[in-house]
Formats: sequence, C-alpha cells, structure tokens
Amino acid sequence: MSKLEADVVVVAGGAAGLAAAVAAAQQGAKVIVFEKGATTGGTGNMGMGPLGIESRHTRLKQFRPSKDEAFEVFMNYTHWRVDAKLVRAYLNKSGDTIHWLEDLGVEFVEPASYFPTAYPTWHLVKPGTGGRPGPMSSATMMKVLTDRAKEMGVRILLQTPARKVLKTGDRVTGVVAEDRAGETIEAHAKAVIIATGGFGDNPEMIKKFTGYEYGKDIFSFRIPGLEGDGIRMAWEAGAARTDMNMEIIYGMPDVMAIGPELHEACRQPHLLVNLLGERFMNEAVLPNTTFTGNAISIQKERCAFLIFDEEIKKKMEAGFDFLSVVFPFMRIADFDKAIHDAQDKGYAHLFVADSIEELAGKTGIDPHGLRKTVEEYNKSCEGGYDDLFNKEHRYLRPIKSPKFYAARHLPSAYGSVGGIKINHRTEVLGKDWKKIPGLYAAGVDACSIYGDSYVFVLPGNTMGFSLNTGRMAGENAAEYIKDV
Repeated sequence: MSKLEADVVVVAGGAAGLAAAVAAAQQGAKVIVFEKGATTGGTGNMGMGPLGIESRHTRLKQFRPSKDEAFEVFMNYTHWRVDAKLVRAYLNKSGDTIHWLEDLGVEFVEPASYFPTAYPTWHLVKPGTGGRPGPMSSATMMKVLTDRAKEMGVRILLQTPARKVLKTGDRVTGVVAEDRAGETIEAHAKAVIIATGGFGDNPEMIKKFTGYEYGKDIFSFRIPGLEGDGIRMAWEAGAARTDMNMEIIYGMPDVMAIGPELHEACRQPHLLVNLLGERFMNEAVLPNTTFTGNAISIQKERCAFLIFDEEIKKKMEAGFDFLSVVFPFMRIADFDKAIHDAQDKGYAHLFVADSIEELAGKTGIDPHGLRKTVEEYNKSCEGGYDDLFNKEHRYLRPIKSPKFYAARHLPSAYGSVGGIKINHRTEVLGKDWKKIPGLYAAGVDACSIYGDSYVFVLPGNTMGFSLNTGRMAGENAAEYIKDV
C-alpha cells in the first residue's frame, strides 16, 4: 500500500471535479484528483455549455433574466421544494463563473436558449477546432480546465478510482483509492470533494431509486463509469440522502442508429398519441424535451407515437417547424431514403403502413382509439381550432394521405441527479443535518435542486450546477483547511 499527502482530495475529474481542483489550487491548496477513467472530463466532454446569469455576454445583449428574476423563475418552477439558499448561491455565482472560465482560457459564443419560451442562459463553448458549437463542444472546456489544473500543480491520477472516504472521529481525513495495477493507495487530506457524476451507468440504482427500468421504459444516456461510486462513499461516511431522479427527456431509442436528422424530423408538432390511441398533450410543446418526457412517462407503458402522413412527410422535406440548437437541421432532404435505411437496419421504432388500421396493428396502438382520435383531430384541423389542447392553428395538419407513419418515443435522460445532501456552501450534511467536517460534494451527485423536473426554462443548468458547485467546493474546502 502506498501513501499520499494532500490538502484537498477530489474524487473524479469531470466538470465539477476539475472546477473544484482548479479553484482549490488557486487558493494555494495542494490537490490530488482521483479519476477512474482513462481521461478527464467525464460527462462534461459530452455537452455544449453551462448556464450563466448576468454574465458580460447576457448583459451586453440585454438578455434576461437578472439574478433576482432567475431565482424567482427557478423557485416558482420547483414550487419551493428545493434548497433555496443553494439555488441562490449557485445562480448568483454563475455569471462570474463564466468570466472565471474565460480567464482560464475558455471561449464562449453568444448565449442561446433551447426552445422558444426558454431564457438565453446557455453559454455555448466555442469548439477548439472551430466551427459552430454542437454536442461535445464542452470537451474543449474540459481540456482547458485539465491543462490549467496541471499547470498549478494539481496531481491527476487516471484509472485510479477512489473506494472509500476516511474519517477520524467525525472528521474526514482522506480517501482510499486503487491504482490501475490494483494496488491500494491511502491518500491523507484535510478535505475531500466528491464529484463522481451520478449513477446513469447503473441500471440497478436507476430502478431502485427512480422506478425506471433501463432498456425497457427508459433509454437514457449511459456514460461508462457513472455507477454511483461517490454517492455510495458519501452514504458510508454518514451523509444524508436526497431525492434521486433521472434528468428526464424523450426520444426514439438508439437515435444514432437512425441519425439525428431523421430523429429531429420525428419530433415535429404533428399528432402524438399513446397506446390507447389518445392524444395527451399539446404537440407544440414537443421542443421542451423535459415537459414532453414527463408527459410520456405517465402514459401506458411509458411510450407515445408521433403520427404523420404522406403530405406532412413531403412538407418536412421542404422545411421543419422546429429547429434544434443541438442538431440544427432545417429539413430532411430525402425522407424515403432515411426511412428505408432505418428499416434495412431492423430499427424497431419506426413504422410505415397503407392505412390507419394497418398502422395500429404494427404499433400495438388500440385501433378503435386511434381511428377515433384521427377523425376528431382531422375535424379540428379542418375547423382551425383544437378544442382539446389549444394547439396553434399553424400546426394543425390532417392525417389523411397514405402512406401513414409512426415514430415511437420513450423517456430518455441525460443522467441521474441527486443522492448526497449538501448545504449552500457545498458541505455534505449528515443524517442529523449537521455538516460532516471536511467533506464536500458537487455536481449531479448532489444536484437536488430540480424538484421533479430539470429546470429547462433556464438551459445549461446541469453543467452550470456542476461547474459552480465544483468551484464553490474548491474555494470553501481551501478556506476550511486553513483552520484545521
């Protein structure tokens, strides 16, 4: 067994962990990061950018919201069932954290919203290779954080997972880790920051703590290695538990098998029904992936079908109604080829039929219910008014012209949120709600500020929470060790 000494140990080197390591090192702390993967960044490599409130970018554009407005929106959205002081501390720091990242060398483009009624709080990272931001743009930011950490003397040990938090009495004194050769490392430190990224790659935890069954009624992103290690270690060290949820969105399973262009075509505002053949939401809400994911989650077998016909298909070849910031396709150039390619691959979530009855048979939708809904929906389209859900007139298009198409959607999720209870200083609280001296947590392991739904009206929240709580944990841990 080898032994190491540090002021602060950071468990995992993703967005929260790297921010914590840099922030602590900036305060003069000697920092060691234990990362179980072969590279740093974790889920932070997959995204596009963090939330920032009242950054110089939003202020120059006179974009809302202000810090006060953002706090009010956030708390109203969550019905005040979250830690208000933690929310306030995070939002208040978020704009400055954008400037902090820029000082480190990260570049951002103009802030964006995710859908029309969302606020432009999403600070998209400018890719290091140039071009427009897209999925994995934030890997550039993770590299900058990694490089700056190393420049400041942070020791990053890859393929070296932490296994246990060490305590003497009620005070944290380090961690036990395991190197790539399987040898035990005992790292002594005055403070430990847990930032392992949740349990999105652990189907057992997903089922036990959220009720979803991976591969059956949820098809969430599974970033390898996110197995809830840090949550388990914190609980073993006496941490109180929080509610644990999935960061719900929706989509057609295994989207990369069919390509994002076809996937976006199948998320346009056409007729959406459940297995009973009934409508259950205003389809104009489809761009809000959180709201739509919630709505689908409470349907029979947690699935829904987007229905469209040949005329609507032709319209989508000319142009989409909704454009995605993530995959900004204006239209689908050759719909027939995309469908044919998907069917050749045996893709099981896209259906084509010559009649509504045949479509019902292929999808498993109740045929009587689907026929009745299509008839009622067509009357609404002809009359120009949806008296069921008030869907906008411009999106009311009848389902009449063979062929008929259906795309099956199920809940998905970016990952998990929650598990470790912290206060507004990111200090981990025990079951008695008293802080555990020297133990901090950041990122999604401790993200219990959403209530039951991702606060998607303020996009960039999850990466924003990870970076900001990581920075807060690093700063507060560095302050704490001065008095130990």
